[in-house]
Amino acid sequence: MAFELPALPYAPTALEPYISANTLSFHHGKHHAAYVANLNKLIEGGPLASKPLVEIIENAAGNPDKVGVFNNAAQTWNHTFFWNSMSPTGGGTPPAALAERIDAAFGSLDAFKEQFKAAAVSQFGSGWAWLVLDKGELKITKTGNADLPLTHGQKALFTVDVWEHAYYLDYQNRRPDFVQTVLDRLINWAFIAENLK
Repeated sequence: MAFELPALPYAPTALEPYISANTLSFHHGKHHAAYVANLNKLIEGGPLASKPLVEIIENAAGNPDKVGVFNNAAQTWNHTFFWNSMSPTGGGTPPAALAERIDAAFGSLDAFKEQFKAAAVSQFGSGWAWLVLDKGELKITKTGNADLPLTHGQKALFTVDVWEHAYYLDYQNRRPDFVQTVLDRLINWAFIAENLK
């Protein structure tokens, strides 16, 4: 069964003025859609065609013969996760239980934001910054290109896409401003709390 491009979890204009409908039309409607279409072409008629997305990622990870499958499957997963990492009603402070865990892991909410932003900004070239659960501990990490926490034994809780197509139309080369805006205005604390359960 072919994969389909999942709908955005909000209207294309819902993240304005922080992320424009124009950016989402390209990022979701062109880039994300292309990963889904490419993945379908690559697995069509093969043993992976009927497998769930995570199983495809795990099967292809580290296999030099399946680099294209991995890249397109992982990017399909990463983008779906990214859309859900943001909310039109996001930002502000996390729920009390999550706030306690963030304070314990990073010192404070501000310290978490500073450390997350540093990871996102210092990712050379294309990639992702992540809040993950690693052996029961909250950690901040980053991955290049299509790589994701799943392949490192970690559970993803939140991500910010730092490929240029994620922010260039709205922020040009100002990646730090884009990341700060997501952390201050769009971060979906409810999604993070749900992933922690």
